Amino acid sequence: MRSGTSKNSQVTQQSTHGSTGGGSDSRSGSEGSGNGISVPRRAYAPPSVAMREEANVVRARVLVAIILLLAVVGVATTTNILVRQQERSNFENKFAAYATEILTVSGSNLRQFNEALDSFASSIGAQAATEHALRNTSWPFYRLPHWSVQAQKLAQLTGVDETLVAFAPIVQEDKRDEWNRFAAEQNPLWYQESIENEGYTRFTAQELVNLTVPFSFYYESDDGHQPLPVTRPGEVVPYFQAYPVGLHPESKTMITNMDAILSSQQTEDIYRIAKVTRRASVGFTRIDIGAESSIPGSQIVQPIFDGPDTGAEDREMVAVLLIQLPWLDYFENLLDEGEDGIIVVIEMACHSFLEDGTQTLTDPRHNTFTYQVNGQDAVLLGEADLHDPEYDDLAVHTESSGLRFDPSELPEGSCVPMQTIHMYPSAELEDSFRTNNDIVYTVVVIVIFVFTTLVFLLYDFSVGRRQRTVMERIMKQDRIVADVFPTAIRDRLYEHQADSADLEGDDEPLVLDNSLLIKSSSNSGSLPLAELFPSVTVVFADLVGFTAWSSAREPHHVFILLETIYGAFDKLAYRHGVFKVETVGDCYVSAVGLPEPRKDHAVVACKFARDCIKKMKGATLKLEVSLGPDTSDLELRTGIHR
Repeated sequence: MRSGTSKNSQVTQQSTHGSTGGGSDSRSGSEGSGNGISVPRRAYAPPSVAMREEANVVRARVLVAIILLLAVVGVATTTNILVRQQERSNFENKFAAYATEILTVSGSNLRQFNEALDSFASSIGAQAATEHALRNTSWPFYRLPHWSVQAQKLAQLTGVDETLVAFAPIVQEDKRDEWNRFAAEQNPLWYQESIENEGYTRFTAQELVNLTVPFSFYYESDDGHQPLPVTRPGEVVPYFQAYPVGLHPESKTMITNMDAILSSQQTEDIYRIAKVTRRASVGFTRIDIGAESSIPGSQIVQPIFDGPDTGAEDREMVAVLLIQLPWLDYFENLLDEGEDGIIVVIEMACHSFLEDGTQTLTDPRHNTFTYQVNGQDAVLLGEADLHDPEYDDLAVHTESSGLRFDPSELPEGSCVPMQTIHMYPSAELEDSFRTNNDIVYTVVVIVIFVFTTLVFLLYDFSVGRRQRTVMERIMKQDRIVADVFPTAIRDRLYEHQADSADLEGDDEPLVLDNSLLIKSSSNSGSLPLAELFPSVTVVFADLVGFTAWSSAREPHHVFILLETIYGAFDKLAYRHGVFKVETVGDCYVSAVGLPEPRKDHAVVACKFARDCIKKMKGATLKLEVSLGPDTSDLELRTGIHR
C-alpha cells in the first residue's frame, strides 16, 4: 500500500510539524500562488556550513594574529639591528677620522720639527765654522751662544712641554783633558745665560757649577747612580749645553759632561745609526722624572757636521743634538675636547743586524706601551698592549722603520729601533655613539603595528558582529525550516540550494509551494522534491460535532480548543514517532513510516489513534469549565489508511 492519496504512488513531504494554526488551513495554494513560502536562496545555508565557516574565520584570525606578531617581532628586530648597525658605522667612521687626525697632526708636527731640527743643526755647523775661523779654534771647542733661547724655540716646535734638548760635541780620546778644561771655563757662562732666560731660581750659576762633574763620566745605575769617569778608548760624546737647565733627578748632579754613548745602550745604538746614515735617528728611551721613576719616550740623535751645509757627503760629523720627547706629552693637544677614547699602542722593537746582513728581533729590547687619548689629554694605561681585542678589525697601524743604510757598516748586534703605532677605539668611544634611537624606533614600529592591529581588531569585531547577526538569523531560519520541513527534506533543500547557487550564481529567492516544487522567480523551471515510501500508514482524525459547536462560540474559544487538542496530539506524535502532515480545519492528518521508514508503522498508527482518543476525552472535560458544558460532547473520529 502506498501512503497518501490512492491516485498518486508518491507522497510529497510537506510538513506543518509544530503548527496548529488555530483552525487555520496550513495547506498551500496552487502552484505558484501567493500562499507559497518565498525566502532568499542563500538564507537556507545549513548551520553546519555556517559553523565550519565560523571555524575557518577563527583560524584565519589566529593566523593573521600570528602573522602580525611575527611581523612586529621581525620588523622591530630588523629596525633595532639596522639602527645599531648605523650607530656602529658612525662609530667606525668617526674613529677612522680621529685616527687619521692623530696621524695627520702628529705627522705634520714631526715633519715640521725635523725640518727645524735639521736647520738648527746646519746653523750650528755654520756658526761654529765662522767662530773657529775667527778664533783659530776647531771642534769640539765650541759653545753655542744664546743656547737657551734657540733650544727653547726648537722645543716649542715639538708641542711637548717636557722636551729635553742637549748639545753634545764629539770628543776624541786625545782631546779629553783639553775638553774638560774648556767645559769648566764655559759652563758658568751658559749656566748664567740659561738661568736668566728660563727664570730658573732653584740654584745660582755657581751652585750649578759646584754640582757639575768636572770630567766626562757615565752613571753606574747599580752603584746608586754614582758618576764614574769614562776610561774606555775612543771618542766620547759628553752632554755640554742642555735645555732646560737643571739637575739629574737620580744623582742630583748636572748632566753636563755625561757621556751620551755610555748613558744607555739605546742611545749608543741610535748614535751609531746616525753616524752611518748621516741623518737624524730615532729610538726608544726612558726619561727619568723622579728618584726611582721614569716614563717612556723617544730619543732623537741629530748629526751636526763641520761647516755650512753644502750637500757634500765627506763633511765630518763633529757633534750631535740629543732630544728626548715623552710620549705622554706627544699625544696631547692632538684632538678636540670631547673626542675621547682613542687607544694608542706603541711598540718599540729592536732589530739586530748580523754580519751577513740578516735581521733578527731582539726581544729584551722590545717595549710596548698603551696610552689613551682623551681630547687634548693623554694618559698612560700601562706597559703592555692593553687594547680591547674586540676592536682588532678596526686597528690603524703606522710603522716608522729605521733609515735606509748599509747594515754592514754597523757593528754586529747593533740595534736598529723599529717603532710601530697601533690605534684602536675603546668601549668608551663606542658608548659615546650609542643612543636610544634603536629603542625609540623599535617602540615607534611596535606602536604602528599595535595601532594597525587595533584597527584590524575593530574591523574584525565589526565583521564578527555582522557575522554573528547573520548566524543568528541563519539559526532562527533553520529552526523555522526545521519546524516546517522534516530533516531529510530540509537537508535536500540545502543541497539543492547549494547546487543551484553554484550553477546559476545568483541570489534570486526560492519559492516553496504546496506541491513542494522549488521554483525560481526567473521561471526557469520546477524541481519537484518527491520520494517513494512503499510502507506508510496515514491517520486521519476529525472532531465530531465541531461545526455545530464552533458556530456557537467566539473565535478565540475555537482557537483555545484546537490549540489545546492539537498541541496534545503533537506531543503524542513526537512520543510515538508519528509524522504530522497537516491540519485542515478540525481534521488532523498524520503518517507513520515517513520520512523515516519503519516496519511497525501500522501498529504505531493504531496506538497513536488510541492515545489521541483518550487524550481528546480528557482535554474536553477540562475545557468544559471555560468553553461551555457541551464541549465534552465533542468526540474524535479516527481513520487509518494503510
